[in-house]
Parts: sequence; C-alpha cells; structure tokens
Amino acid sequence: MHVYDDRIEAFLGATLVAQHSRARGRDGGHRVHVVNYHHVIHALRRKPQALCNSVYRDNLFPRAEYAEAWKVLQRDLPRRDACRRMVDLLFIAHEQACEVELAHLLSADLADGTLPDPDALTLRLTPRYLTLPKDVAVAHPSLDSFDALLGVSA
Repeated sequence: MHVYDDRIEAFLGATLVAQHSRARGRDGGHRVHVVNYHHVIHALRRKPQALCNSVYRDNLFPRAEYAEAWKVLQRDLPRRDACRRMVDLLFIAHEQACEVELAHLLSADLADGTLPDPDALTLRLTPRYLTLPKDVAVAHPSLDSFDALLGVSA
C-alpha cells in the first residue's frame, strides 16, 4: 500500500491493482469521508434500511442528481419505501454502468415532479446488451494441420 495525500494505491508485487481517492480534514465540524457506492451496493441491497441512518449516506451518492432524488423520495414516501427505491437506483447505476445517463433521467423526472421509479427508469435506459447471432459457423481444423505446424511426419 502506498498512502499519498490525495490517493491510496494498492500494489500486488509491482502491479497497481487498485487506486482510490483520499480526503483529509473536516468539513463543517464533520469528518470527511470518501465512500464509493460500488463497494457497498451489494450489502445495501441486502439491508436497504441501513441507508437511512448511515453516516456515509451523503457521500454514497455519485452525483448531485442522486442526492436530490433522495431528498424527494425521503420527503414523499415512507422511510422503508424511500430507502428501497434509492438503493434500487444505485444498484441500476452500478449493474448497468449507466451512472451519468441515469442521473439525466432522474433530473428529468424531478423536473417533471414525478417520483423516480426504478422499474420505469430501467425501461427508459439504452439497452446495454445486444442479442448474439443464433447461427455461427465454426470451422474446425483438421488434426493433420497441427502435425504440419509441429513438423511431425506420420
């Protein structure tokens, strides 16, 4: 591990395997935390209510649109439903690698005055996976060609 003022780097031998940003100091009397939602999203999926009282909650949101969505969800829904929806939104951003695109959709929904719905937003996202072709022709080489490569005569 190499600890720098602005980042932490992890090495396996001479190979850099992970690099994370680092924050130091205090912000308005509170300690500054750097938390990446990608690292905790699976735990939050198991216990979404943990989001509500987490000291790291505000640092989990990757963009301002997500924080704004949390404020609206918390205001308009019961606590249990608001936590579940917010965790579902973060999970969609993580699983489909669409953090920016989802942020734009969240912003549009909030501007229209509608609550973000994870199922509806998933349908509006650009499909990430294309179907594979059904008929793929694979030509198998003859075993004699391998003998020719090795210079072996029969």
